[in-house]
Amino acid sequence: MSMVSKETDYAVRALVNVALEGNSYKSSRKIAKQESIPYPFLRRIISVLKKKGFLLTKEGKDGGVKLKRKPENIRLSDVILSLQGRIDVSKCIFRKKICRRQSGCRLRKKLAEVEKRIISEFKDISIRSLIE
Repeated sequence: MSMVSKETDYAVRALVNVALEGNSYKSSRKIAKQESIPYPFLRRIISVLKKKGFLLTKEGKDGGVKLKRKPENIRLSDVILSLQGRIDVSKCIFRKKICRRQSGCRLRKKLAEVEKRIISEFKDISIRSLIE
């Protein structure tokens, strides 16, 4: 089980890279090269980050991407939610089959508690904290 997908990892690396640039636009090709992210994959991620309100984009010679929000206002939990959906540690291991014991499952209740703590930790991590 992977808590953070490759797509989310790339998104966070790109956001940190852009944040280090300050308020200037930065070429997505440059970000891809500096962060060793496949360019076509980064373009798709940038599209999602723009749609979700994390980035601004500008076409042309002096174009690229820059943060739409301050780095301290971009939480890891928000990036994860935007790119891979809700973190679900307590999902039943039987996947497609409905477990008859789901409502009374002791393991599921403990995992739900762990899930809440993990989400809380991700909320405490900002792009700013990753830069410092």
